[in-house]
Amino acid sequence: MSSATGSRIVVTGATGNVGTSVVRLLSEDPEVGSVLGLARRIPRWSPPKTEWAAVDLASEQAELVGHFSGADAVVHLAWAFQPTHDPARTWRTNVLGSIRVFEAVATAGVPALVHASSVGAYSPGPKNHAVDESWPTHGWPDAAYCREKAYLERALDTFERDHPGIRVARMRPAFLFKRESASEQRRIFGGRFLPGPLARPELLPFLPDVPGLRVQALHTDDAAGAYRLAVRSDDARGAFNLAAEPPVDAETLGGMIGVRPVRLPRTAARTAIAAAWGLHLLPASPHLFDAVLRLPLMDCTRARAVLGWRPERTAIEVLEEFLQGLQQGAGAETEPLRGRKVG
Repeated sequence: MSSATGSRIVVTGATGNVGTSVVRLLSEDPEVGSVLGLARRIPRWSPPKTEWAAVDLASEQAELVGHFSGADAVVHLAWAFQPTHDPARTWRTNVLGSIRVFEAVATAGVPALVHASSVGAYSPGPKNHAVDESWPTHGWPDAAYCREKAYLERALDTFERDHPGIRVARMRPAFLFKRESASEQRRIFGGRFLPGPLARPELLPFLPDVPGLRVQALHTDDAAGAYRLAVRSDDARGAFNLAAEPPVDAETLGGMIGVRPVRLPRTAARTAIAAAWGLHLLPASPHLFDAVLRLPLMDCTRARAVLGWRPERTAIEVLEEFLQGLQQGAGAETEPLRGRKVG
């Protein structure tokens, strides 16, 4: 992929949680000659070898072919989590926008596409053992996030069939956290006015232990490392699970923050979430809660074998950093990651 001046990489969604980590790692890579970050709003942040362009993937007039021309790879990260009450809007950005990206990659003759899929694309699966990349990717149909991720898996199946000369890598990470994303993720999932009791464990009388609430986490920088390896390796094709150990449940989290887990029926937890979501007090929908309880644990052997990838941080270290970021209102110099204290 490299030339005398280094490879040219285009990153969509370059100012978000994953995008900022991917852009930073690529800008520091001596084999990368230039990075073009696409985002709805151009940031003040200026990493080395990086240029910016304002693009809204929800727009049918989004100019992508010109930005992609001459690129050695496109890393597609752009995603809209909200508004959860209007799935047609997220569909326009996430699904129709992604299809525009895929079509522009083909039209511009880009040789490699690295796409951000997710554990959320997987069909319900086991919590007591891990599954590999062959597990079905039909998502949880009631949750817009999972439905959209699963649909794009099918779109990429067709894309690969129609464009066999383009190398496609599908990254399927677990839940991604870093200190700088704390404020953004609080706004996305907890709401702008959340007083922050989760960031102050002493205010929690107990920690709800809901059956099925056992998930995997990964530091965003570790995920970005896998994206960088997928960009650079001509052998990086197909899907790659990305997660750190150990899996996280209420007992693990309770031990971290010193709060006693108390078993709570799934229906009681869901009813509370549904009520808050219905009143527009909570951005995260009960349908996403349903999906999280059914996500499988992922086996990451293929990422280690093909990419040579291993996470540098454990899931415990990731969550400790993220909780500290919540307490401090941590953020970064991009509009999605701007910091704000709460509580």
